[in-house]
Amino acid sequence: MTERHFILEEADPATFFGPGNANLRLIRALCPKLRIIGRGNVLKVMGAEEDMAVFEENFDRLQKHCAKFNMLSEENILDVMKGRPADDENGKGSDASVIVYSTGGKPIAPRTTNQKRLVEAYRKSDMLFAIGPAGTGKTYVAIALAVRALKNKEVKKIILSRPAVEAGEKLGFLPGDMKEKIDPYLQPLYDALEEMIPAAKLQEYMDQNVIQIAPLAFMRGRTLNDAVVILDEAQNTTSMQIKMFLTRMGWNTKMIITGDRTQIDLPPRTTSGLIEATRILADIPGISFVEMTQKDIVRHKLVTRIVEAYAKAAAAKVTEEAKAREEAKAAEESAPKTENN
Repeated sequence: MTERHFILEEADPATFFGPGNANLRLIRALCPKLRIIGRGNVLKVMGAEEDMAVFEENFDRLQKHCAKFNMLSEENILDVMKGRPADDENGKGSDASVIVYSTGGKPIAPRTTNQKRLVEAYRKSDMLFAIGPAGTGKTYVAIALAVRALKNKEVKKIILSRPAVEAGEKLGFLPGDMKEKIDPYLQPLYDALEEMIPAAKLQEYMDQNVIQIAPLAFMRGRTLNDAVVILDEAQNTTSMQIKMFLTRMGWNTKMIITGDRTQIDLPPRTTSGLIEATRILADIPGISFVEMTQKDIVRHKLVTRIVEAYAKAAAAKVTEEAKAREEAKAAEESAPKTENN
């Protein structure tokens, strides 16, 4: 009798074994000649060598299916163990537009024209800027692309960063140590990751620094190789900060910079690094720029209306200020001039 250990390196053990180990029990029932014990992320299998060889092939197919779709159903197990193609092998679960699958097995794909342009720009360029209003899916699509690259072993890690700039609150008013103070600013990044990677696997990635989430200040002095690096809320960087970030780029690295020109929370008269960077880097080969609009908003329909209303108000304010300047200039020109003798 042979004993071998099969390690779940790609798939999440909880998803693979199923609720209450239901999937593991089904696999045992379908392999009556083998003794199978599951612990943690390891399957200990004992049996004849020829039966072990068949199990190894089926295990590999099941693990790949589970890692790709973030789910493993009894139907999938039956298909694989009985030699039939699973969804990802017969085309039922494949779609060229799908980036990754959510933890519930739902396909995550670009939903608008500019989101598709963002996916295409990622393929063509090592650095890309995604700029647009709230709710256009900039960060969500960027993280989906990063997760896909990690799953496909195109990169070794994902690095997500944001400037810790307050929108009306000060860090000192928040309780806790530095990590606890910073986490609220990074929560949108955690939310997106939790939708795409099972909780246990995500925690494992973070414990091993495969996925790193850090404020922008922590990027100084680093060289980032073999990674997808995302800078979110880049409109709140200063000129020096964004230059520092962009020059961290190393070999086999993709950088995605997202931001919204209409939501700058920097102090008055401070130039946004994002706006300056788009002007300075506009003609650099290898850098792509994708401009999102209100038409790309995929949140509640009220978000689109809110964004449009604020855009109209901003335009009206600019018009009023220009009119006021013209009236002041005209009044100054028409005022009688006093001659000094």
